[in-house]
Amino acid sequence: MKLGTKLIHAGVAPDPSTGAIMTPIFQTSTYVQSAPGVHKGYEYARTQNPTRDALQNALAAIENGTHGISFGSGLAATDAVMKLLNPGDEVIATNDLYGGTYRIFTKVFERYGIRFNFIDMSDAQNIEAHITPQTKMIWLETPTNPLLKIIDIAACAQIARKSELILCVDNTFASPYLQNPLDLGADIVLHSATKYLGGHSDVVHGAIIVKNEALAQQLYFIQNSCGAVPGPQDCFLVLRGIKTLHVRMQRHCENGIVVANFLRNHPKVDKVYWPGFTDHPNHDIAKQQMRGFGGMMSFTLKDDNIESANRILSNTHLFSLAESLGGVESLIGHPASMTHASIPRAERVKNGLVDSLIRLSVGIEDAGDLTEDLAKAIG
Repeated sequence: MKLGTKLIHAGVAPDPSTGAIMTPIFQTSTYVQSAPGVHKGYEYARTQNPTRDALQNALAAIENGTHGISFGSGLAATDAVMKLLNPGDEVIATNDLYGGTYRIFTKVFERYGIRFNFIDMSDAQNIEAHITPQTKMIWLETPTNPLLKIIDIAACAQIARKSELILCVDNTFASPYLQNPLDLGADIVLHSATKYLGGHSDVVHGAIIVKNEALAQQLYFIQNSCGAVPGPQDCFLVLRGIKTLHVRMQRHCENGIVVANFLRNHPKVDKVYWPGFTDHPNHDIAKQQMRGFGGMMSFTLKDDNIESANRILSNTHLFSLAESLGGVESLIGHPASMTHASIPRAERVKNGLVDSLIRLSVGIEDAGDLTEDLAKAIG
């Protein structure tokens, strides 16, 4: 199946009991057994739920994996991946990443003896110098949050294989429509399905996709044992969102081109971070591993101060000031005080996340209305 067809049909089937074309919401906590251990494949809803099973099958299909594992949030999925490790293990992670990921790494898992080395992965070969006998995992986002850096997944996968490391790619910004890391050699793909997969700002969800049976069974064990599972209503909403991912992402990409070029040509805007520009660092790699450049972007102002940024953040009307991304409506945010506030300022600034940086999640409204909204807010 071509991608658009797969997003609608793969992993799901009409309900066998009624023929319902949409997967039912199985709102139950337990399942009746005819005798101890004799049942229809379902025992307890933390362990299995038919709605969740349908979603997990769909997730595996759209990322070209064999197993999808769903969680109550993207951070619950991150938590599960970290629980593959042991005290004393080391993780090499990109130095530009979601603030919540940085927080769970440094404030939670470092307490349990796992060490994290945050490095610039713009040149994947930089990773090799940081590998030690204790290194067990490489963690990356591409495009990164919020500076939209592009990391060469295939090159990272080659390095990971050579040193027998797990490569985990957070694919939230790209979505399966734009990029499939498993095809490029990654071992684990992770999503905050709250974002583009759900697509309507009405659900919190996390997902992991793999195609290694042993790794899948470890993650299923963690999912069931630790219990950070999603409810069936949330699974239903993500299933529904996946069915329109391709048409939404097409518009996100189209609008992204218009808004990014508008910002680049605005006299008060300094830098625009968007991988579709030919002079964006690693643009050629983005062209190779992505099908488009998406609607996520960040920009700074020539008048680089927090007051100027705040004036813009408080004066848009179509761009809503809110955390999150990937919904049909456009969002504007201030990473330094919102999504990345948990990262110490010195660390943020060192990596290029300055105080005036503004992040946009360009929605699927009319592109002309969006640029007019920004023009009025920027002044």
